Amino acid sequence: METPTPPREARLQPTLVLATLSAAFGSAFQYGYNIAVVNTPHKVLKSFYNDTYFERHGIFMDEKDMLLLWSCTVSMFPLGGLLGSLIVGLLVDKCGRKGTLLINNIFAIVPAILMGVSKVAKAFELIIFSRVVVGVCAGISYSALPMYLGELAPKNLRGTLGTMTEVFVIVGIFLAQIFSLQAILGNPTGWPVLLAFTGVPALLQLLSLPFFPESPRYTLIQKRDENTARQALRKLRGWADVDDEMEEMRVEAEAEKAEGRLSVLNLFTFQSLRWQLISIIVLMAGQQLSGVNAINYYADTIYTSAGVEAAHSQYVTVGAGVVNIVMTVVSAFTVEWLGRRRLLLVGYGICGSACLTLMLALLFQSRVPELSYLGVICVFTYIAGHSIGPSPVPSVVRTEIFLQSSRPAAFMVDGAVHWLTNFIVGFVFPSIQEAIGAYSFIIFAGICLLTAVYIYVVIPETQGKTFVEINQVFAKRNRVEILEKKEEITEVGSQIRSVAAMETSF
Repeated sequence: METPTPPREARLQPTLVLATLSAAFGSAFQYGYNIAVVNTPHKVLKSFYNDTYFERHGIFMDEKDMLLLWSCTVSMFPLGGLLGSLIVGLLVDKCGRKGTLLINNIFAIVPAILMGVSKVAKAFELIIFSRVVVGVCAGISYSALPMYLGELAPKNLRGTLGTMTEVFVIVGIFLAQIFSLQAILGNPTGWPVLLAFTGVPALLQLLSLPFFPESPRYTLIQKRDENTARQALRKLRGWADVDDEMEEMRVEAEAEKAEGRLSVLNLFTFQSLRWQLISIIVLMAGQQLSGVNAINYYADTIYTSAGVEAAHSQYVTVGAGVVNIVMTVVSAFTVEWLGRRRLLLVGYGICGSACLTLMLALLFQSRVPELSYLGVICVFTYIAGHSIGPSPVPSVVRTEIFLQSSRPAAFMVDGAVHWLTNFIVGFVFPSIQEAIGAYSFIIFAGICLLTAVYIYVVIPETQGKTFVEINQVFAKRNRVEILEKKEEITEVGSQIRSVAAMETSF
């Protein structure tokens, strides 16, 4: 009697690695780069705005008008991100995951050209308009990319590939910090090239991604093309026998017949997805409301109080960017070993502790000057903690806890929450900081604690589980039964689809 062969553990094959690099560098990079690219050279850009206004009207702008114009420049990016997140569900269903990423390059290349010529055209309006358009690009890619990578990856590598979204966001931020140094492109002659650089990764993706396969799950479950899905899996896995994975996808397809294709409105009323929906809202809101943007806002002030000269603070910011990249990469390579829950809980624990310590350091540094150095340590510690869990891991979990039929609608919801909370923090935090000063960090510490408690109580460990197995774990919490018999699944599925067809789609 022959001993049964144990299932093979999939490895990072060249096709899978190159597809991940092409997709992530051309997509997530846009988000990170355009968040940070206007921060360091803001004085140079404001000077361009003022000079242009003077040429048109013969007078310089007053401070209020300049503040309003610059606020528009910064805030248009998350507004575009929100718009992108609202259309991503339709795009990934109609055009596929890879097709959506390719189409999305239009929203990077066009604004790159417009921003590049804005100085010659003497039109700062081109920059503001382009920030909206490139925000749409970021909003689409922030949802479509983790969906694509999560569906390409075998279950034992899903965490590593899922964190690549955040890894390349951080790489984008870091390169923007480097390029925007005054000695490189953050100067009166270099800033048009600095802003236009966002088109380069998009162009590279447009040239490379067509050579890699579409998501096998999308191809089999939604397009019903079994042969193409099998060929894609063989390329991605590096071996010919992919029957086990094909069968797992067929099981998911059968389970989906009981759900039907869900719109956003259906998603909010569907009991079997209730806790999954609440979980992604908590994860995405917690990620933005836990103080990461506030830490960045306070960073320059903290560095100055520690004796760092204003001219040198940009280099300390680059150092913080290095910590961000290193810890995010550490998370990418430990998420399959330590698990999603542990990284999230440890990350929020570090962030909450850093916020409390930073509050105390800011309150008492006038009496004890040495505490200003503790403030710098807290900033770096917070960045390290956020990079371990709260930043990268939600991109993995949000892909894993939904099946194919509900994933596009779910990503529209979590994308909208992500960009709305991002906008709210940027809009509200300066007022809170002005009103209560350093005490604002106790709010962020409280949010870290509440998010960690929710994760501990509600969110299961998804490491090493198939999408269907994760769905079964949530079914118990949702108090619904997962039907096992194919006949039962088909019968219930036809009933649900007939009800869903009567509801308004979003």
